Amino acid sequence: MAQTNTRRPPAKDALAEGLGWFSIGLGTAQLAMPRALCRLIGVSDRDRNAVVMRGRGVTEVVKGVGILVRPKPTGWFAARVAGDVVDLALLAGALVTRSNGRGRTLFGIANVTGVAAADAAEAHRLRGSDAPPTQGLEVKKSVTVNKPPEEVHRFWRSFENFPRFMTHVDSVERLDRVRSHWVVKAPTGTVEWDAEIADERPGELIAWRSLPGSSVANAGRVRFKAAGGGRGTEVEVELRYEPPAGTLGATVAKLMGEEPATQLADDLRRFKQVLETGEVVRSEGSLGGHSLFDHLRQRAAQPPTHEQARDAVTGGVA
Repeated sequence: MAQTNTRRPPAKDALAEGLGWFSIGLGTAQLAMPRALCRLIGVSDRDRNAVVMRGRGVTEVVKGVGILVRPKPTGWFAARVAGDVVDLALLAGALVTRSNGRGRTLFGIANVTGVAAADAAEAHRLRGSDAPPTQGLEVKKSVTVNKPPEEVHRFWRSFENFPRFMTHVDSVERLDRVRSHWVVKAPTGTVEWDAEIADERPGELIAWRSLPGSSVANAGRVRFKAAGGGRGTEVEVELRYEPPAGTLGATVAKLMGEEPATQLADDLRRFKQVLETGEVVRSEGSLGGHSLFDHLRQRAAQPPTHEQARDAVTGGVA
């Protein structure tokens, strides 16, 4: 009788082995020459930073050994992803200190982001294809606009208006009565998708969802209702989306001030300004919302130049 081969394929692959050895090598360097590594990423090599670097070195060595020893090191890769997020947070904080070398720190952020993507991919693979699919993240924000519900609904329904108050939206093209094509700026570049209106009640509700195959799966609804005391319209937006890089992508975006909750709050503030005043009120303190890199360039708020205001709207495209 022929025997059935019941052996499972090895849980680890070449990427896992490589990341394990990389973790040990990086940790060893952090322990052996912490000050040199501080200078390499543009951070001051004072005693406190050297101690932090050595601490990160210990964790890197431990995680590397855990990855190499365990047959299926799922937990160790989850720890690596968490460590990557910590490293990105530390580097982002270092950018704020003007005495640091920002070019080197940005280079460090780029390298950690690349390693984090590999760690996240390996963690996802080890969790297995039978893991339950993510249910997405939810965001809810609201704003009161001093205009009647019908007018507010009509302006929102004209999706071509969105680039006027959503700085991350490059363009929205109407395809037919219910479908539209979106081009949006993301931390990793430009993403596009098609969406359709799933439900609509004039002056009350618009619900939408992205179509199958979209690069960013999303859905949501916006409600319009009369605000008390004749104060106009309360606009309430609910958004559900699938982060392009999962939980890691959502965390990194949040650290950089680019995740949807932050963007939506800024968008609704500008939406209110456009409807009530006809334009977005801008200054050097709020040209681009809460983006970390915009904050790094800020100084005492003053009216922007014509070129700055134009670039904030067009993304620098003349």
